[in-house]
Amino acid sequence: MNTGKRSRNFWLGNGILAVAMLTLLFMGPLSNALGIWAAVIWMVLAAVGMALVMSDKSDEPPPSD
Repeated sequence: MNTGKRSRNFWLGNGILAVAMLTLLFMGPLSNALGIWAAVIWMVLAAVGMALVMSDKSDEPPPSD
């Protein structure tokens, strides 16, 4: 469904943010297994995902409805 309006980085960033959301949903079991590293993994996933989404810059904003 990529019509050329969004780059691959945008969709990759959204995918990584989805994994970060799943990490938050399972933070309890992950923190029992990994300790503080579960929070570190979540922070890295969120930062990389946001960086990829924000790197998708277009020249002009889309027209309003």
